[in-house]
Amino acid sequence: MTDSAGKGASKGRVDAHHHLWDLAVREQTWMVGPELAPVRRNFSVDDLAPLASAAGVSATVVVQTVSVPAETPEFLEVAASNDLVAGVVGWVDLRAPDVAAALAALRERPDGVWLKGIRHQVHDEEDPRWLCRDDVRNGLAAVAGAGLVYDLLTKPPHLPAAVETVAALPELSFVLDHISKPVIGGDLEPWATGLRELAGFSNVSCKLSGMVTEASWTDWTVEDLRPYVDVVLEAFGPDRVMFGSDWPVCLLAASYGQVVEAAEQLTAGLGDKERDAVFGDTARRVYHLF
Repeated sequence: MTDSAGKGASKGRVDAHHHLWDLAVREQTWMVGPELAPVRRNFSVDDLAPLASAAGVSATVVVQTVSVPAETPEFLEVAASNDLVAGVVGWVDLRAPDVAAALAALRERPDGVWLKGIRHQVHDEEDPRWLCRDDVRNGLAAVAGAGLVYDLLTKPPHLPAAVETVAALPELSFVLDHISKPVIGGDLEPWATGLRELAGFSNVSCKLSGMVTEASWTDWTVEDLRPYVDVVLEAFGPDRVMFGSDWPVCLLAASYGQVVEAAEQLTAGLGDKERDAVFGDTARRVYHLF
């Protein structure tokens, strides 16, 4: 295959956010503590495929999990060798002086067509204004120059810096992961204000993903999620919102099917075209999955 059109990306649902890992290849350094035991095993495309098929998902975007350069080429190989993964959001060191060359090298690979975006675990940085560093901004400009998307992985304290960064880089398409990880069941503010500010920029989209693991893992309900999803849909509009399962991380709180069902219930009030946007059309447009 040479383009994502052969992967069902032009029809069916898109899961715009999931992960894969093989612990024999490398440790996932974030897997600390007994509570993460349910996901401390290998997860492959073969594991995901039947779950995706049952949910009507015909194309997916696999997203980086660790800040290791070798992971991105591995994901590109996965995307090139199966019929499900239609895009890769990888990792490069944004602060490196040769970041543009690193991106070019990835794009020039035979499987480089599958690289759609770049991400960094901003929420793990001690500096809440990490995105505003000059070297990071230079790296983000290189991402834009490469024609790629940048996934924002933030928590509410990072939203002010994200707003400044988005304003400074109108040429770069941003995607906010996991609705910026508010504590589900806590106060909507200041998260809601920060999210609305970010949504004021047309070059930002948002993923309905990662919510169940920000709620109570054992007794969350769809109604717990609803106030947050309502804010997202009102702020961004369905044309800039996309569904993501966050599988297999979601397994800490819910099955793949339960995550899909929750998203269906939370978007039940939308029209057909609006639901189509959330469950596929937005991701196809933003990540160029056609």
